Amino acid sequence: MFEGLFDRPITVAQQWAGPLLEERLRYLSHLAEQGVGRHALQVRAYYLLVVAQRLRLAERPGELISSGEIDRQARRWALQPGPRKVIGSAWQRMYFRRYATRWLHFCGRLQPLSEPPHRYAEKIAAFADFLRREKGLAPSTIRSGCSIVREFLDRLGLAAGDSLGTISMTKLDDALAEYVAAGGYSRGTVQLIVGNLRAFFRYAEMCHWSRPGLAAGLKAPRVFAQAALPVRPTWHEVQQVLALTKGNQPTDIRDHAVLLLLTVYGLRAGEVVRLRLNDLDWEKELLTVVRSKSGRSQIYPLSRVVGTALIRYLREARPRASLREVFVTRYPPFRPMDCGTLYLIVARRLRAVNPSLAHYGPHALRHACATHLLEQGLSLKEIGDHLGHRHPDTTRIYAKVDLARLRQVADFDLGGVL
Repeated sequence: MFEGLFDRPITVAQQWAGPLLEERLRYLSHLAEQGVGRHALQVRAYYLLVVAQRLRLAERPGELISSGEIDRQARRWALQPGPRKVIGSAWQRMYFRRYATRWLHFCGRLQPLSEPPHRYAEKIAAFADFLRREKGLAPSTIRSGCSIVREFLDRLGLAAGDSLGTISMTKLDDALAEYVAAGGYSRGTVQLIVGNLRAFFRYAEMCHWSRPGLAAGLKAPRVFAQAALPVRPTWHEVQQVLALTKGNQPTDIRDHAVLLLLTVYGLRAGEVVRLRLNDLDWEKELLTVVRSKSGRSQIYPLSRVVGTALIRYLREARPRASLREVFVTRYPPFRPMDCGTLYLIVARRLRAVNPSLAHYGPHALRHACATHLLEQGLSLKEIGDHLGHRHPDTTRIYAKVDLARLRQVADFDLGGVL
């Protein structure tokens, strides 16, 4: 099988010599029978070998592997250098977890989810409910914050009989320093982590679970609001990217529709992958978008160029799947497109135009859309409404991009004033 998947003899040899050969071949044959294509099988074969090595599966015959162990190994592996790897890449962690979980489930070696609950599961659930009811945060924000809290509490290393009330400020500082050092996080990410921990310990103090003053004692590095310009491609580069996808191949047709949604409407990645067929009102020429952060629906007029690209994708490039999502995987088994796949689509296209761009993700196109609207003379309020911002401060960063107007301010003659 490997000779038919890979062209390089050294890659074929590595696959044949790798651990759990029989189990890997059985799973790949199963996928091939389901209609999975050659490229997808190549990717899965690569990750199966990595998973078998990282989890030491051959040394632990018959042992069940937990989801927690898969997550830990995915993070560690993503942080290590290697060929064709982006250190710390979120999508590589995601693929490691996804393919490891599916393969181990197929082999009967995935530990059931009926594990003992986290020792602070009830408190974290109460905190999540508080964030939902009192703060009105989006489900994705709540999940992310609770995940940080859960992982941090594990790092505290409290004994089985200890409660949150035994945590001292010294222990909290030491655990935070270790947590940050292990992750190699940027200042902005550290500030986000500390913000979530402050919110949790503030709630814990309110519920009398912990000592007072812990939340106030947590210190984060200072990050100045709007200190940096949003990283984005120029509008000329955006036009080049769109021109590259005007071909007749199914991937070009799909990518063109995706890129237009990101650039014309400035949508977030999650908003694109969650787009459903019933969100497209062809008769009234309307597009409904469910916002990732607020969960609210926003209705746009369906641009003719976007509508034409979507119709072409639905007619010529979208697989005949029963799914209601607009964008689905190209090969069976068909599933809705995820944010990781969307990132790869955008990154590949942007790299072809500007290899030195600092960020290649879908959010870079959202910034490009906002900057282009500013250059066309729209106000910050209008841009914020278009992007679905709930607070005007979120849009204010784009005022720094309007360099022409900033130069006019800098060149203003103060001779008559001074």
